[in-house]
Amino acid sequence: MPHSFNKIWIHAIWATKEREPFIHISLEQKVHQYIAEQLREQGCPVRIINSMPDHIHCLFLLNPQKSIAEVIKQIKGSSSHFINQNDLISEKFAWQTGYAAFSVSESGVEKVFQYIKNQKSHHQKKMFQQKYDDFIKLYGLNND
Repeated sequence: MPHSFNKIWIHAIWATKEREPFIHISLEQKVHQYIAEQLREQGCPVRIINSMPDHIHCLFLLNPQKSIAEVIKQIKGSSSHFINQNDLISEKFAWQTGYAAFSVSESGVEKVFQYIKNQKSHHQKKMFQQKYDDFIKLYGLNND
């Protein structure tokens, strides 16, 4: 083949440090917009971003020139800096070290989109740790 074709959807999730509820509804939109802008600058078109006070979900296309690890590292670092530099919260903001990232087939994109879009209603039924553990089991990963 003379050309390379890639279309790798990523559903990424990461939490605030110690799962502190720092992402208040009043700053959600600013944080989401900033992260979306940073992803686009890395060549990762965004389908949706949504969050709860203690974690965030993103669905984006991975730039084939970048690894998931470098994209997430840059996004978490720059967004922490953005939140702290602009005094969006009264305390020092940080994300937890880890993250989860799952590939999504083209046929599953709409389902994941709806799942992320409806985060608030999902979390009325299940807490973040339960949802995270469900993902770990679903993808056959070890949670040690």
